[in-house]
Amino acid sequence: MTIKSTDKILVLDFGSQYTQLIARRVREAKVYSEIYPYNFSIKKIKEFNPKGIILSGGPASVYDKKAPLIDKEIFNLGVPVLGICYGMQLMTYILGGRVAKSQKREYGRAELYIDKHIDLFHGSRNWLSQPVQEHGTTIVWMSHGDRIEEMPAGFTSIAHTDNSPIAAMANIYKGLYGLQFHPEVVHTPYGRYILENFIFRICGCSPTWTMKTFVDYSVEHIKKMVGKEKVICALSGGVDSSVVAALVNKAIGKQLICVFVNNGLLRKNEVKTVLDTFKRNMHLNIKYVDAVKRFLKKLKNITEPEKKRKLIGREFIAVFEDSAKKTGKIDFLAQGTLYPDVIESKSFKGPSATIKSHHNVGGRAWAFR
Repeated sequence: MTIKSTDKILVLDFGSQYTQLIARRVREAKVYSEIYPYNFSIKKIKEFNPKGIILSGGPASVYDKKAPLIDKEIFNLGVPVLGICYGMQLMTYILGGRVAKSQKREYGRAELYIDKHIDLFHGSRNWLSQPVQEHGTTIVWMSHGDRIEEMPAGFTSIAHTDNSPIAAMANIYKGLYGLQFHPEVVHTPYGRYILENFIFRICGCSPTWTMKTFVDYSVEHIKKMVGKEKVICALSGGVDSSVVAALVNKAIGKQLICVFVNNGLLRKNEVKTVLDTFKRNMHLNIKYVDAVKRFLKKLKNITEPEKKRKLIGREFIAVFEDSAKKTGKIDFLAQGTLYPDVIESKSFKGPSATIKSHHNVGGRAWAFR
């Protein structure tokens, strides 16, 4: 679900372990953000209508045979773009600059010399070490093996480290910026200010998005989309599905049918806790399914974790299908998950190669509608 009534930042994922942190930092600044894979089309970007675009870091080199690339047109949309780490290298590569292997891989804490105290580094004189403030440094977090050797035409270097002569660059006329370091992590103490400079000063966003805004919009959106139809929700008692169930219940009440499955792998007394919390206290419409024997039979003699996760995911889908058939006509499936689960579960190279699959993501392609 995309928020349409507020300023938005689009984050394109190239496989960085920090991608979800970028979106989080943007939202902490009260601006809405969403993460999509690097191959999100130009057409879809225009439909999303972002005020700014952030290209995440990633494990690849721009010279890898299967390096994740993007359409050059993204830099001609008239929308400010910030490339972080691999995103900066990709911007350089696509726009005609030169990226090369660094003689020394730079990972961890680094001292950044800010050469131009404007745009991304507006107010940065207050961050610098004393006593020589003008030529002082600030700490940033690096994680890269390549570095920028030659910037594309129209770019200027605005910061450097001892190992990276171009640690930050800008084409202020086109609104294109690159950072070799990661401003989204806590190890870059003033990274929040750098991101906020991009979000507010460069993209012109307004800090109007809050979780209350999201809840209000979501409730109205769900009501309008569902109408008088029924929704089934896989409720586990965990944070993801519980939030979705509470939100959908607020919107449509008893039209929501929550299916709570006992797969035999729950904690002691968890069945009672979940049913007491959601059925008796929150008055959700819950259907309890005891599928202990069914799941344990499938998992018998299976020891490999990834295989277990996939078996559990498929069996959950089968259980929900059975539940839906017994319940009657169901038009919608409500599903709750986190960005890390979605990102980690992707299998294409570039954005995070499968770290592990998640049963609540593996079934997303399946629905009753």
